[in-house]
Amino acid sequence: MSLDLNDYPLLAKALMPEDLRTLPKAELQDLAEELRQYLLRCVSHSSGHLASGLGTVELTVALHYVYNTPFDRLVWDVGHQAYPHKILTGRAKEMPTIRQKDGLHPFPWREESEYDTLSVGHSSTSISAALGMAIAADREDQGRKVVAVIGDGALTGGMAFEALNHAGDIHKDMLVIINDNEMSISENVGALNNHMAKLMSGRLYTTIREGGKKALSGLPPIKELARRAEEHLKGMVVPGTLFEELGFNYIGPIDGHDVGGLVDTLSNMRNLKGPQILHVMTKKGKGYKPAEEDPISYHGVPKFNIAESKLPKSKPGQPTFSKVFGDWLCDMAAKDDKLVGITPAMREGSGMVAFSQQFPEQYFDAAIAEQHAVTLGAGFACEGYRPVVAIYSTFLQRAYDQAIHDVGIMNLPVLFAIDRGGLVGADGQTHQGAFDLSYLRCIPNFTVMAPADANECRQMLYTGHMMETPAAVRYPRGSGLQVEIQQEMETLPIGKAEIRRRGSGVCIYSFGTLLPYALAAAEQLDATVINMRFVKPIDEEMVLEMAASHDRLVTLEENAVMGGAGSAVLEALNRHRVAKPVLQLGLPDRFIEQGEQEVMHAELGLDGPGIVRQIHDYFGD
Repeated sequence: MSLDLNDYPLLAKALMPEDLRTLPKAELQDLAEELRQYLLRCVSHSSGHLASGLGTVELTVALHYVYNTPFDRLVWDVGHQAYPHKILTGRAKEMPTIRQKDGLHPFPWREESEYDTLSVGHSSTSISAALGMAIAADREDQGRKVVAVIGDGALTGGMAFEALNHAGDIHKDMLVIINDNEMSISENVGALNNHMAKLMSGRLYTTIREGGKKALSGLPPIKELARRAEEHLKGMVVPGTLFEELGFNYIGPIDGHDVGGLVDTLSNMRNLKGPQILHVMTKKGKGYKPAEEDPISYHGVPKFNIAESKLPKSKPGQPTFSKVFGDWLCDMAAKDDKLVGITPAMREGSGMVAFSQQFPEQYFDAAIAEQHAVTLGAGFACEGYRPVVAIYSTFLQRAYDQAIHDVGIMNLPVLFAIDRGGLVGADGQTHQGAFDLSYLRCIPNFTVMAPADANECRQMLYTGHMMETPAAVRYPRGSGLQVEIQQEMETLPIGKAEIRRRGSGVCIYSFGTLLPYALAAAEQLDATVINMRFVKPIDEEMVLEMAASHDRLVTLEENAVMGGAGSAVLEALNRHRVAKPVLQLGLPDRFIEQGEQEVMHAELGLDGPGIVRQIHDYFGD
């Protein structure tokens, strides 16, 4: 496997955009092929996002060739597709470190490069940010151009259309590129649209169009007739009517793997006035057949052998919490036809593939629209159904208003299955599930549960499903303790903790799957360990009982310390005027960078030795 840049002679000449722009246009297609091969080898060597980046190689080359980056602003949506961008902006040699601790960030990151104009990780933000940059560029009047690149999937997020609506209204110069990698276009239609795109972005067309508008401006009826005629004629060859109605000039679709055509069209569009949309057709996984045939599996990949047609299988072991949830969902749906499962475009990640296949009438993918997903669940609950909203902790943040207004206030029985609670590993700051215990426990009517293991997770999901009020079960990425999963489902007593180890002197109130670390520390300290289970309502009786019999109290959680489960313990003690020193262990007041979960637990002092060390430091013994 070659990662030597000397094996990629054209790429070696284009490691910065200013160098890329010195290459003859005729060499760009060959450069794109070298870039694709280098990307493929880097990701297969290091793991990471693959299919999306393979699909944007030619587009990335063309953008940096035509636009004067970083003076011109290039804003990537989400960032899965930005690996080629990283390679062409001075980070090619560091690509094997991407997503690893102290390596390249998994997404565009402002602190990493001046070419990364926006730090991202969640979808549908690019057009809003680009509009802000475009307004600033207009005020500065230095000729700065602004481009946003957004995928067709990210356009399902409402924020993207909020931004389009605003941009079309204030009419600033900016280009939105829709990277469409789902719909297919036949060769004939593709060729026609490429030709039409060049015509519509060229000087002759725009001159005639603008000149015609001016000439007809004093004749309203004729002007309106001309406008409608233009819309209908254009609508015959391009699906751009919606964007035109929002105030954008729409061009495309064009072939996103034709570098020459992209350069021609972008060069024409660079000087157009007002908001523009270029619709580009690409293929996820382009140039690597296994990824083209299965772009979902090759979206995010482990290390793999390029010569093999399949990704390596994970080693058998304890099922992941996502799998436990998926199994429970199928088992529960078989018993309850009022159950409906909802996901905001995370079917695979949330473990819902089997459910979607076995119970298609009860499965709803709301697309990348977390707010809609939560309120959709509220609507089901209003009609007597039992909605289960499966959502990552980091994405539930985007629907916080809906959790409060549309679920909490009405006290509706919506169950939130919150995946990726705590540290997630390679995706870093934007994806850590650091805040859900804090932001959920302050919502009235909510019950918040944190299982210590996979079996507790299954039983808590059942418990939440059987409640008549809002409930949330939060669990981490990956698997946990080796435990037997009880197939029979039973409800847990609400708000009741359990003693996992009896000791003296120190009591550790443990919330969630850090319990094994607590037990390991307790062996050294002869400490008591409580598996708290419920963050809300907290088991006040247990908290007070342990406070009465222990001098040193410790709370442990994989959540921000500020406002988290430990704060709930302190509040309970304060309500009963119990004054005892309490050490709160959890995530510090900073955004936690990428790194393997176990490595970051150790670095943050949340593993067994770290807990012992922090207890000794805090209590002075």
